[in-house]
Formats: sequence, C-alpha cells, structure tokens
Amino acid sequence: MFNPTHRPRQIPLTLAIAASLLGICDATAQSATATSGDPPQPATTLDALEVRGVRNSLETERSLTPGGVTVLDGDEFHDRTVNHMADALRFVPGIWTESTTGGDAVYFSSRGSNLDATHYDGNGIKLFQDGLPVTTADGNNHNRALDPMSARQVVVARGANALTYGASNLGGAIDFTSPTARNSPGHQLMLTTGSHGLRYGRLTLGGVSGDFDAQLTLDDKTRRGYRAHSRQDRTGVYANAGWQPRDDFELRAFATYIDSDEELAGPLTRAQFADDPYQAEAAAITGHYQLNVRTARLAVKGDWRIDDRQHLTFGLSYDDQHLYHPIVDKVMVDFDGPGPLPPVEVFSLLKNNDQRTVAGMARYNIHLGNHDLLAGMNLATTNETGGLYRNDGGRRNGMSTAVDNRSDSVEVFLVDRWRLADDWTLVYGGQGVFTRRDVRNTDLANGIVRNPRADYTAFNPRLGLIRHLDGLGEAYASLGRLYEAPTTFELEDDVRGDGSTLDAMHGTVAELGLRGQTTSSSGAAQWRWDVSMYYARIRDAILSIDDPHAPGTSLSSNIDRTAHAGLEALIAARFAAGDHHHIEPRISAAYNAFSFDDDPRYGDNTLPAAPRYVVRGELMYRHDSGFHAGPTFDLIGARYADFSNHYRVGAYHLLGLRAGIERERWSAFAELRNLTDEAYVGQLTVRDRADPGDALLQAGEPRSAYMGVRWRF
Repeated sequence: MFNPTHRPRQIPLTLAIAASLLGICDATAQSATATSGDPPQPATTLDALEVRGVRNSLETERSLTPGGVTVLDGDEFHDRTVNHMADALRFVPGIWTESTTGGDAVYFSSRGSNLDATHYDGNGIKLFQDGLPVTTADGNNHNRALDPMSARQVVVARGANALTYGASNLGGAIDFTSPTARNSPGHQLMLTTGSHGLRYGRLTLGGVSGDFDAQLTLDDKTRRGYRAHSRQDRTGVYANAGWQPRDDFELRAFATYIDSDEELAGPLTRAQFADDPYQAEAAAITGHYQLNVRTARLAVKGDWRIDDRQHLTFGLSYDDQHLYHPIVDKVMVDFDGPGPLPPVEVFSLLKNNDQRTVAGMARYNIHLGNHDLLAGMNLATTNETGGLYRNDGGRRNGMSTAVDNRSDSVEVFLVDRWRLADDWTLVYGGQGVFTRRDVRNTDLANGIVRNPRADYTAFNPRLGLIRHLDGLGEAYASLGRLYEAPTTFELEDDVRGDGSTLDAMHGTVAELGLRGQTTSSSGAAQWRWDVSMYYARIRDAILSIDDPHAPGTSLSSNIDRTAHAGLEALIAARFAAGDHHHIEPRISAAYNAFSFDDDPRYGDNTLPAAPRYVVRGELMYRHDSGFHAGPTFDLIGARYADFSNHYRVGAYHLLGLRAGIERERWSAFAELRNLTDEAYVGQLTVRDRADPGDALLQAGEPRSAYMGVRWRF
C-alpha cells in the first residue's frame, strides 16, 4: 500500500518553549541508551537504515503500479527552499501547482483537474496523511494544504494509479508520511530567512525508550510577502507517539495544530499588472481579504504484520477546521443616479464556518502464491456549519446566509497483482464509491432554503499489465475508469439555482509508460527515467466560472465531453567528473492537451488555467565532501484565463541558482530565484469570456534570495 484576527508571533518564543523540553528528551534518550547497555551509536546510521527500508517498500509498491507514481524523500526538502506545497512538488511531472503570493494558499492541478474558478477547493486530488484521508468526505481540500516540511516521505499517485488508496479522482492521490523518532534524527533545529520578510524556525525533539517513542515539532513562520497586502503569520505544533511492543506491530497516535493568518492581495487587470504587478487589488485592501485557518487534527494508526504473507493497517482521524475568510468587498450601486440618496451595498462576502471531518481507513494485504492481493476501505463524514456574512473591511457585518452542509463517503477497493511469469505482472481490480451530499443554505432575509441533495454510487474497474525489464525497470500499460462526485461548493454554485443536483464526473483513461534506472557501477554514468503518456475521455466534467455579477462566487455546470491527454517525464542522471566530483542533471517535464470535445458552446477549445507545457530542472555539481551547487530553470507555456479562449496569458522562463553543503550533524543551503526578475503571472481567475479590463492576474515571485541551516543533535 502506498500506504479572527492577526496575532504577532515570534520565533524566539516558540524556540524557547521547545528548548525547555530539550532536557527531558535528552534524559529519555540517555536513559534508553544506559538501559540497553550498548554504546551510543550515531543517530544517522539507524535513521538511514529505517528510511531506506521505508523507501524500498514504497518503491516496491510503485513497481507494482501500471502508471505514473512518484516517491519523494522529505529529507531532500531541507536542501533547498520549500515554503509551501508547490515548492515540494516541483519535480513531480503532471502536477501544476503555484502559490498565490508565496504563502501556504496554493493552487494545484493533476492531469487537468481543477481547471476552473473554484480552484480554491482543490478538488480532483485526494490528500492523505499517514494513509488516512485528509480530503473531506465531499472531495474538497478547501484551506487544507499540508505542510511539506512535516513529511518524511511523499507519494504522488496520478490519475487512476491511486486505486491502492481507494481513490478514483481525475488527479489521483498524494500521501504525506510523518517523520517519527524511529525514522528521523531525534533532535533538530532549522532556521530559514530571506526575501519578502521570511523568517521561519522549526525545532524537533524526539527520543526512543524501549517500546515507546515520541516526537514533538514546533514551528513558526512570518513573511511580509512580495505583493502588497500578502502577509502571513503561522504557528504549528506536530506531535506523534508510538508503541512498538514487538517488531511486527506498531500503534501510533498523531496530533497537529496549525494557526495560519494570511492576507490576500487579489487579482489585477492587464493594465494594473503592467503598471505594478506587485500591487494589491484596491478591493483587497478596503475589504481586508484574508484566509485565516485554524486546524486541529487527531489520529491513530495501527500497523500489524500478521506473518510473512499478511499485513494489516488501520486508523481513525478527526479534523476540526475553523475558517475566517473575508473575500469580497462591498459592491455599491447608485440606484438614485444624481439624486440625493447615497449608493447602496448590494453584495459583499465574508465566509466564517467550522468544518469537522471524521475519517477511517483499513488495508489488508495478503500473498497467495503468485497473487499479491490488497483490499481496503476509506470512510469519511464531514459537517460544515457557519455562515456567509456581509464584509465590512474584514469584519463581519451581519449574516446573510446560514450554512449547514453534510457529506458522507465510503470507498472500498480490491486489487490483485498477479505474477503471471517472471517478467510479467497482471494488475486488475476495482473500486466502489458510495457517497452522499446534503447542502442546506438558508437565506436569512427571506427564509428561503436551498437544499440540493443526492446520493452517488459507482463501480470503477482497473486493468493493467507490467513487463519487468531485467532489473532496469518496467514497461506498463493500463486502462481504468475515473469517477468523482460534485463537492458541496459545486452543488451550492449550480448555475440553475433551482435545487437540481449536478451529475458526477466519470470517464475512462488509458496509459502507457516506461520507468527504470541503470545499475550502478564504479565510474559509469547512472540514469533514472520515468515517462508516461495518458489519454482520458471525460463525461459530465464539472466546471465553474467566476460569476461576473458577484465576484468571489462561482457558477457550476456539467460539460458533456472533455478530453485530457498528456506526456509526463522525469529524467535524472549522475556523471562522474573525476575523483570525488559528480554532475547531476534533473528535469521534470509535462505536455498538456486538455480541451472541450465538440462542445455545442465551446467547440474544441483548450481548457483554461493549465499551461501547454511545464519544464522544471536543475544541473547540480556535487562533491563527495557534501557540497553542491548549480543552476535551476523553469519553462512554462502559455495558457488561457477563459473557456472561450479569448484571454491568453503568455509563457515565461525563470532562471535560478542554489547551493548547499551537508555535514554529519548540520547542513546549509542558499538559493536565488528569478535571477532576471521577470514579471510573470503565477495564478489567474477563470471566466466564461474574459475581457482585457477584467481583474484576473496574480503575479508570481520576483527576484528573491533565501538561506537556511539545519542542525541535528
């Protein structure tokens, strides 16, 4: 199994609190060493063995999947600047992700998912943490992007390749595995600083004592932002504790608390962008647009290797999220013209709600002869309560709509990896989805209740074949069904507005690919490759446009047919350049062809938001002493901001440079981004038909410099 208000925060306070615990953890670790009677060993030795075992297990699962899967080592995130999830997923082909203004609020799309105006809900990709669902029961990831610096491993299973997670989304699944005291350095301190007022500190304390282990991480981040009105302040606490009474059984509890306040700068028109791309939209300042999220999460997970053939994992989680989100300033209309009456507010918006999700999962794996069977289940129920308020400069000014949304989801799956012969594996299975949506919005002005509700069920089969290539990797082909029910946001925004419900998105995807690596030998060049091509025909895709009459809200509808095709590639190599010297190029590339398919209104127009191509790479020099340095680059193709393909956003090219050094107990890095200081569009807002005067554009990061250091002790 792959498997409401800003408050000042200071890093020194966070670190001081954590430092007071250091003596306790040190005493625990020393006690454990004394009890065992063994001489102390360098922590990195055991850590390396633990991490290698986990990664080997993930790579084995990847080799049994007939499609695109990427495994990331979280330790690599310490070698470069990783401010948000977009930075972490930089080298994952097929994933298009950008931060709004350099903060935690990110847009992400996988294989053409989420290409519309409701990109803020992040649907189309199912997120997991330690194998437990984080995505809500209705499929949205609203305000719940995970912190990549809290990941030991990250698995990205694109499209139908997420079957082993029980997912059938267009974009697939991403699973973040937490570090523990058993698979990472016991104590470490990380400090990062840089452009746009970034100050980030992170302290981790942990230890192992007999059957028990525990780890606590405190972090604090403050950034002014590179656009006006884009400040972020965030504090996080991450903890886990494990009980491992024997080698084949582990029970682990997790606790997370994140308090993030982030200002939003808003989109600009073309003229405003040309004048100053880093200014804020005027309404964002007067309306004090913010994304303030407070999240608390508790989880428990069990892992039992019953015998050498059977493996069971199971878990439960509870996620409580509080949102305070002023997003639309007062829209004023002068009904009296030149008369004496003042303009009247006709619309403004501040979302303030609580969202609670209870989730569970179980996975059972058994080997029967040449059959490797995996059965599993995901359960989730989500309740969103609160309201939509009028916005008075970032303050609530009376509730206009009461919100009470509920959703439930059950996903079950079974997959068999059947070794037909030494070089051939047949992969077949299916997923069943049973999910319910119940949206209840009450207009407090007139008492009218909108209550779209529906049940959605589907069976989604999967068939694939893998040819193992003599230790050099695998060639694969697969065919599968995609299915995704609408989110509560999409049901709320149904363009018909008459209580009708949207249909679920469904379709078929075919994929071919080749992955592998050359065997290492002294002095020889080493290559690693992962290339896949896919084509998906989608029926009833749910697409939303920004409502021009109520900015900040959307209109959703089903589209009869769309097509999603692409080429994804990750190529890396290592060349010897004399004794102790190496050159390591790495390129992640994707070519995207996402379009309407003979639509009566849009014809074969290109779907908006996704660039035609995305190429990200680096060329690193590495010395055996631990030093590395080299250039980085980004080549991003053009895209549209509307379904009508009248508003085109041009391509851009970025150049950067990074360097670092790794020692036994410490490491450091420095990075320069956008060396040419190119002004480019990072994110955009989607319209049906956009005009040059529409405010749609948000600038990407200008020239920036960052540096960081990490101590392990």
